[in-house]
Amino acid sequence: MSRIDFKNVCKRYAPGLPYTINDANITVGKGEFCVFVGPSGCGKSTLLRMVAGLEDISSGDLSIGGVRVNDLPPARRGVAMVFQSYALYPHMTVAENMAFGLRVLGSDSAEIERKVKKAADILQLGALLDRLPKALSGGQRQRVAIGRAIVKEPDVFLFDEPLSNLDAALRVQTRLEIAKLHHDIGTASMIYVTHDQVEAMTLADKIVLLRTGQAVQDEGSVAQFGTPMDLYHRPRNLFVAEFIGSPKMNILPGRLVRAEAGHAVVEVHGTPVTVAVDARRGKVGDKVSLGIRPEHLLVGDSGPGAMLTVTLRQMERLGDSSMLYLDLEPGAPMLTLRLEGHAPQVADERVPLRLRAEQCHLFDAAGQAYARTVDLPA
Repeated sequence: MSRIDFKNVCKRYAPGLPYTINDANITVGKGEFCVFVGPSGCGKSTLLRMVAGLEDISSGDLSIGGVRVNDLPPARRGVAMVFQSYALYPHMTVAENMAFGLRVLGSDSAEIERKVKKAADILQLGALLDRLPKALSGGQRQRVAIGRAIVKEPDVFLFDEPLSNLDAALRVQTRLEIAKLHHDIGTASMIYVTHDQVEAMTLADKIVLLRTGQAVQDEGSVAQFGTPMDLYHRPRNLFVAEFIGSPKMNILPGRLVRAEAGHAVVEVHGTPVTVAVDARRGKVGDKVSLGIRPEHLLVGDSGPGAMLTVTLRQMERLGDSSMLYLDLEPGAPMLTLRLEGHAPQVADERVPLRLRAEQCHLFDAAGQAYARTVDLPA
């Protein structure tokens, strides 16, 4: 059971090139499940490979269990990695694939058999131990690859987009199996890389959201680090607000007309909207962005909250819910509204919306969030 600490960790592949990873400060606690998520090219896999010892660290310190491992070879780090590709030996059975790493290390045969059986029981592979990989489904092959990591009984499990080769149904099933694995093993810390925010939100104890582009050089790689609900309900900046959540948060341009300790008033397309934030660092006239989640927009012209009237342009019925795409006015950003599956609205209908102060977010011209004064659930 090992804690993992990144202290000012940086990576660039040659002097003069931009940083791939810049000033990463992250702590993965003992037994925690931490997910690295972000857009393509943000350095998720690079950061993971640093933990595995497959990438050098340009500067900073990486510690596992309190021991600095920057120069420690992979075999001495107490980690096991599950790759995006199953990488199973086609001529070996499931049992032989799972045991191979232990045999290379010269482990005792009885000990190998015990560990393989234990891993097979955890992953429900007991009936498949004598099969070759070609006789397995994609999900079963991925479980074998996970089993190959489990038999090493590592302090740290590393997963590099392990579900990306699976179809949608198998991804859900295997995701649940990985969550159960974390619960059953308990003592091992896990780091999981994905570009899929649903995987991040459902699996993680903590999420590390990484950014791309010039912001990495200016502000560092880590956009926000915290629990899934922290990132969802308390995004620190516009990048986090728009990345986390599907559909993404609605963002409307506005102008600050009142900036007080308990609340701000923002003019959005001529309508004053109250937002429950501490706006004292802003000043009247500042350009700001108001954010609200699709499920927090309220339909109706009665009740608390500022009212906007919009036009329904398109609707998607998903069974359990409906997505409504709305125009505030020509040229304005389209809004997304999530309603129950049998929503009665029709195309081109005028729809009154209410925005409640406690459900809105506010960001300054630089994209940084104003501190909330009324909190949404943790």
